Amino acid sequence: MDQPEIIIKPGMGALHYWRDIWRYRELFFFLAWRDILVRYKQTAIGIAWSVLRPLLTMVVFTIVFGKLAKLPSNGVPYPIMVYAAMLPWQFFANSLTESSNSLIDNSNLLTKVYFPRLIVPAGSVIVSVVDFLISAVILAGLMVWYRFIPDMRILFLPAFFVMAFMASFGAGLWLSALNVQYRDFRYVVPFLVQFGLYISPVGFSSAIVPEEWRFLYFLNPMVGVIDGFRWALLGDAFPVNWPGFALSFVLVSLILASGLFYFRRMERSFADVV
Repeated sequence: MDQPEIIIKPGMGALHYWRDIWRYRELFFFLAWRDILVRYKQTAIGIAWSVLRPLLTMVVFTIVFGKLAKLPSNGVPYPIMVYAAMLPWQFFANSLTESSNSLIDNSNLLTKVYFPRLIVPAGSVIVSVVDFLISAVILAGLMVWYRFIPDMRILFLPAFFVMAFMASFGAGLWLSALNVQYRDFRYVVPFLVQFGLYISPVGFSSAIVPEEWRFLYFLNPMVGVIDGFRWALLGDAFPVNWPGFALSFVLVSLILASGLFYFRRMERSFADVV
C-alpha cells in the first residue's frame, strides 16, 4: 500500500502555529481563569485589592500634585483627572508585572507538554483586564459623585483600550522571553513600573511639558494612550496632541510586532532554559 505523500512548504510552521493557538483556546481560558482564582482566592480582602491600589494612588497624587503643587486640572475635578489616567496605566503595569513572570511561574507546564507558549503571557494580560473593568466601575462612581458626564467621545474609548492592550502585550512578550534567558529581569520590571508611573502623565497633564521636550516625551508610548483616555472621558479639557499620539501609536505597533518576533524566535529554547 502506497504511503501518503507529505509536502512541507515554507511558512507552514508559522501557519500551523497560529492554528494551534485557536485549537488550544480552551487551555488559554483555563490558564486565565486559574490566575484570576489564584490572585484573589487566598487574599484577606479579595477583589478589593483591585480597588484599593488605584484609589490610594489617586488620593496621593491628588494631594501631592493637586493640593501641594497646585498643578492645573483644566476645570476637571483633580481625582477624576488622575483616575482617568490610572485606568490605562494600572492595566499596563499589572499586565507587565504578571506577564513578565508568566513563563517562569508555569515552568513545570512548559517542560511537560506542547502548546503554543504565546498562550501563557496572553493569559496573564487577560487577567489584568478584570482589574481594569473593576477600576472602570470606580471611575464611573467618581463621575457620578462629582456630577461629571462624559460626552460622545467616550465611544472612542475601546480604540484607546486596544492600544493599551497592544502596548501591554508587546512589552509583556519581550520581558517574559528575556526573563527566561536572564533572571535579572524579575528585579528590573518593578523598577520600570515604578519609574514609568512618574514619567507618565498620570498625576498631571502632558500639556505642562514644555513644547521643546514634547517630541521626546511622546517616545513614552503610554503618553499617547493616557492622553487618549483623558480625551475620550473628559472631553476638550484635555485635547490630544495628534502628532504625538501618532508617534505613540507607531511605537506601540513596533513594540507588539518586535515582541511577537522575538518571542517566537526564542520559544523553542524555553523548555530547555526555564
